[in-house]
Amino acid sequence: MTRFAANLTMLFQERPFLERFAAARQAGFDAVEYMFPYPYAPEDLRAQLQEHGLKQVLFNLPAGNWEAGERGIAVLPDRQEEFRQGVTRAMTYVEALRSAEAPPLVNCLVGKLPEGAAPDEARRVLVENLRYAASELAQVGVTLLIEPINPHDIPGFFLRTPDQAAALIADVGADNLRIQYDLYHQQRTEGQLLDTFRRLQEQIGHVQLADVPGRHQPGTGEINYPFVLRALDEAGYGGYVGLEYVPEGDTVSSLAWMQGLREGVGV
Repeated sequence: MTRFAANLTMLFQERPFLERFAAARQAGFDAVEYMFPYPYAPEDLRAQLQEHGLKQVLFNLPAGNWEAGERGIAVLPDRQEEFRQGVTRAMTYVEALRSAEAPPLVNCLVGKLPEGAAPDEARRVLVENLRYAASELAQVGVTLLIEPINPHDIPGFFLRTPDQAAALIADVGADNLRIQYDLYHQQRTEGQLLDTFRRLQEQIGHVQLADVPGRHQPGTGEINYPFVLRALDEAGYGGYVGLEYVPEGDTVSSLAWMQGLREGVGV
């Protein structure tokens, strides 16, 4: 049966961030993820997880100046020291937020290729950075993820498809490097959600969802999520599925599709 994690960056935006943990628990979740923990003290986040009986599933490495439009720095040759400092910072949060079951996954948003930059040089730097991050995180038992992003939402993002991610994993050669497979991004880029998942399943470490178009909850767009999620179960995917969608309406109402899924009806 599919296990869902509430993405607190996207869901429960009706509340201040630190109040979203309680809201997730009240809505029936036992696990959460979000983009960045860094604006908050590790002990404050840990306290929220412990108070509400939640598991931290995932967060991202620092991704540069988000407000200025950066979406990761791992492909930038002049930011390698900053990237390494970000890995060290993330490890502090890993130790604070890990559960008895497992530490959280850590996702690396690789970034956008700067105008005029050489793709081969950017890829060389990316491979070097991922080897470093994977090696450091392996010491504390953490899986590093890389996420393909569709070119419509983030033009110029360096990693666009799961097959590119798989080739990158082969070049990095780290046992703890996997793909973050976001069904929303895959649908916008290539489609073939299940065929791609089945081909690359051994290299996929986490799954996220949202419907297309609009990036709202299942049932608002074109993806047949009851079929897709059932197929993931049948394929033996045992990880969490992160709900990384922007609710159409309030968050609690946007979760009605989950009840329909449990009852075996369409969403």
